[in-house]
Amino acid sequence: MRTVTLPSEQRHLPRPGRYAVAPGRSLVELAARYGPLPTYRRRLTLAAASLTVPDLSDEQPALRFELPDPRAVLTGAHVEPLGGGRHLQVTGDLVLRDVAFPVLLRLRVVERTDELLLVVGTVRVPYRLLRRATGFRLPWRRPATRLRLLIAAEFVCAEELV
Repeated sequence: MRTVTLPSEQRHLPRPGRYAVAPGRSLVELAARYGPLPTYRRRLTLAAASLTVPDLSDEQPALRFELPDPRAVLTGAHVEPLGGGRHLQVTGDLVLRDVAFPVLLRLRVVERTDELLLVVGTVRVPYRLLRRATGFRLPWRRPATRLRLLIAAEFVCAEELV
């Protein structure tokens, strides 16, 4: 008979600490869709992104993505692992023109180590509701029923970036 030691809790995030995205290691794209057709697509620059993994297990990790144009901040307050940690579901807010709009960010974990987290994910937002809540408008020649924000980011330990 053999004794097998099972691993303790599966970690879906890197070890506790503060993580940031290195310059040039991120991608953000805004796509407007009208039904199945894309009507507008634009690559955006990511001003800053951070991930904070707390030391205590009763605290939640925090995600933050900042876009300079249009001035928007996507914050995630609740991170839930799905599929054994291969996917993360983040509930949070998209703050646009000082109005917080609730969003659901679905991330796929591409790579995870103790010092690195590489994720790709999307936020899907109904355009009409976002326009009414925040006043955000696309050019009048670009009809849309929904928006998709594609985010790809490589979080590394903040001390390594300095």
